[in-house]
Amino acid sequence: AWVVFDCLRGRKPSAMGAAIGAVVGLVAITPSAGFVTVGESIFIALVTTIVCNVAVYWKNHTSVDDALDVFPTHGVGGILGTVLTGVFVHGLIDGHWDVFFIHILAVIIVCVYTFVVTYALYWLTNKMIPMRVSANSERIGLDISQHDEQYGMVEPERELAEYSEGEVSSK
Repeated sequence: AWVVFDCLRGRKPSAMGAAIGAVVGLVAITPSAGFVTVGESIFIALVTTIVCNVAVYWKNHTSVDDALDVFPTHGVGGILGTVLTGVFVHGLIDGHWDVFFIHILAVIIVCVYTFVVTYALYWLTNKMIPMRVSANSERIGLDISQHDEQYGMVEPERELAEYSEGEVSSK
């Protein structure tokens, strides 16, 4: 579904897109696995894959720093999978609004809990070790300032210690 949707939107299909689509489908079906029919599971995976594809596209047009697209794939996929579980598993399809709203409440509780705990852990970590580098480090780049590496830089060949003939034979 990810690859087909990319093609429909005029983007080039890729193996990476196929892999991401497969993972998103699996993330979405996880909450209801074992409780839905094959058709319902395919529907859940297809809808979630398309929604996550759009979420990744939107995220790429923001300043959000999520290089691996974790939230638009796993976060949105898990949320939508949980909501659709409330639709298909003894929920809206069967006329049980209460089950659907329990799933909505669960999503809200998990989002609030995750935000609060993550914020607290980042705050605590920042007090121990500053998480933001200096403006100078950002200016010259983190590869150089933090890792002492540079893309494309040719490392000078390292010379091995040379031993004189007498030292080698004595060792």
